[in-house]
Amino acid sequence: MSTQSGNQYPPAVVPDRLFDDAESENRWRARFHAPRISVPDWARDAPDANVYVSNASGVWEVYAWDRATGGHRRVTDRPNGTLHATPTPDGSAIWWFDDTDGDEFGSWRSQPFDGDSSAAAKALPDIHDGYPAGLEIGARVIAAGVSTDDGTELFAKIDGTTERFYQHEDDAGIASLSRDESLLAISHSEHGDSRHPALRVLSTDGFTTVAEKWDGEGKGLQALEFSPLPGDQRVLVLHERRGREELLVWDVRADTETELEIDLPGEVVADWYPDARALLVVHFHEARSSLYRYDLDTGELSSVDTPPGRIGGAGVRPDGTVEYSWSSAAEPAAVRARTAEGADSVLLTPPGEPAPGSAPVTDAFVEGVGGRIHALVSRPENAPEGPLPTVFSLHGGPHAADEDRFSAYRATWLDAGFAVVEVNYRGSTGYGSAWRDAIEGRPGLTELEDVAAVHDWAVSSGLSDQDKCVVNGASWGGYLTLLALGTQPTRWAAGVAGVPVADYVAAYDDEMEQLRSFDRALFGGAPADVPAVYRECSPLTYVDAVAAPVLVLAGDNDPRCPIRQIENYLDRLGKRGAPHEFYRYDAGHGSLVIAETIKQTSIEVHFALRALGMR
Repeated sequence: MSTQSGNQYPPAVVPDRLFDDAESENRWRARFHAPRISVPDWARDAPDANVYVSNASGVWEVYAWDRATGGHRRVTDRPNGTLHATPTPDGSAIWWFDDTDGDEFGSWRSQPFDGDSSAAAKALPDIHDGYPAGLEIGARVIAAGVSTDDGTELFAKIDGTTERFYQHEDDAGIASLSRDESLLAISHSEHGDSRHPALRVLSTDGFTTVAEKWDGEGKGLQALEFSPLPGDQRVLVLHERRGREELLVWDVRADTETELEIDLPGEVVADWYPDARALLVVHFHEARSSLYRYDLDTGELSSVDTPPGRIGGAGVRPDGTVEYSWSSAAEPAAVRARTAEGADSVLLTPPGEPAPGSAPVTDAFVEGVGGRIHALVSRPENAPEGPLPTVFSLHGGPHAADEDRFSAYRATWLDAGFAVVEVNYRGSTGYGSAWRDAIEGRPGLTELEDVAAVHDWAVSSGLSDQDKCVVNGASWGGYLTLLALGTQPTRWAAGVAGVPVADYVAAYDDEMEQLRSFDRALFGGAPADVPAVYRECSPLTYVDAVAAPVLVLAGDNDPRCPIRQIENYLDRLGKRGAPHEFYRYDAGHGSLVIAETIKQTSIEVHFALRALGMR
């Protein structure tokens, strides 16, 4: 065994291996090492120039693909990886976001599509560094948003001149640029609620307001994309007027809108077909997603057939081919292409061996105090009859959801003999606005009521051994883990919290402004405004009740869940002599380095095995 030191805190144990037999050890590591790629993003006016991200080098980096020549090359090469990139409309250059060691604070850099990273230069030298708040690149107009502790600033570079056209202390962002570049849609929260933003459309000639749209308290709007046709001033918008996310088409110049009545359960998002006569709809329902074509002239909805699972990204090529990523819990992700005639095939096969498969998930629906809770359940293959040690894995966000998708992380817990239960608690997306917003004013504690109901079901159904239940999660899931250990101490035999909020008041002081704005909307104000709410919903408040051993993992450069507030929590655990371990790494809110991800996964699973007396 080797160990990693973590200041004065008990260091986490880094095992040399998780499994005694070589086959099992190689299998779990192979799932992480297997090369993966995103759906390519092609240049608007040069569709042969493509950009994607991949972990093929062992670090998530940006790659360029020239479809005309078939050539692929790595664009970025940074120690902590690069995740955000886009081609310019003419395909001559690639823009990628440059931060420092994962801290998310930095600027956009540009380099020639066919050049190496040494040619990269700051793309907008007249704009100061900050957290990104949207980017739209046109042939003549470039718009970029920057967030800092002072709020949000939006800039435009037109014909070589850069100007700031918007500034506000609350959250805002660049949303979409019209095809003729005469109109720019921005998102803003001047009404004080960044979780339910409003829209404003500006003329790029002077940045005067052309149109406004806000649906009122508790009803957000999101501008997805302007029509791809020059002169067409329609913008596709996501709204939630009827209690779930739906679509409308807003003709900005005519100031008319058309709500699209798509008869599907769950929620949808969409993008345009190249001729702007149809939409590619991604439909989300009960942890699965599927694809549809919606004809705007006739209202006809037709399925773009895919197996049950998760769509990880999709777009329509100029020739009508739909390119998409698909996976399920049992089958690894693949980037596929479906022609307009219906022929479906793998589009890109990254180099190296594919990931070994894993076990499927099944659905559990549990009645809770706030309504029916959906959970995904996985059992290890060839598991013995009877209750199993179980890890309750709580997703981040909170506005996200666990899905029927391939996860090397979930598969490792299964290989180690744990059942895995993933809970789409109140606050999760895909189950309607009321479910998502039910945590307002009482975040954390509300979600844990749902986790408790699912835990009770798992034990009473015979799935879970009540003495061997582990709670774990990262980011918001890490926050819920620490809160669960303090407020539900008799339920859990161990807890694993990655990059968590641990001391909410200190976290608010140190986190990026975009998250402070989010927290004000979620909690009902800043800590100074509603101190009792922050105190009631902070894990630090309940640290003295923690009984189970806890592992905490944190990044030095994390702007979302900063390190100081985590140390505050660990200090309190240490003063009590409570059993805990700490792993600290040199990156931000997670790592893009595969070796680091493998290391952290082995630490987590090995910790749980030891805590439960299984190792």
